[in-house]
Amino acid sequence: MKDPLQIILQSGNVPANQFPVTSRYYRIETTTLKTGGGKTIACLRRRFIPPPESLSLTGAYHVKQGDRLDNIAAGSIGDPEQFWQLADANNAMKPEELTDEPGKQLLIAQSQNIPGL
Repeated sequence: MKDPLQIILQSGNVPANQFPVTSRYYRIETTTLKTGGGKTIACLRRRFIPPPESLSLTGAYHVKQGDRLDNIAAGSIGDPEQFWQLADANNAMKPEELTDEPGKQLLIAQSQNIPGL
């Protein structure tokens, strides 16, 4: 069975608002690429991590042994799927490294990508 997201992307006509407003990809446009064999592939344009100083800080969290980003996001943002906001606020290219070091302080910020928040 094909992945539903891949089916949507491969259709080539995916407006950015097809993603939920809480998605990090909500305002990211799609584009198409042509392969050497002439096949057209739909994909998302690159998402750039916003500079942390452009976000509205709402707090901080000190990492404890065994913490996971989804649990931290659930407690601090109210939604475990918003772990990406923690990664953005802390300029993390490898989000899993944010919880490697107990005692490390994580910044909590509100994404400006989510309308109405």
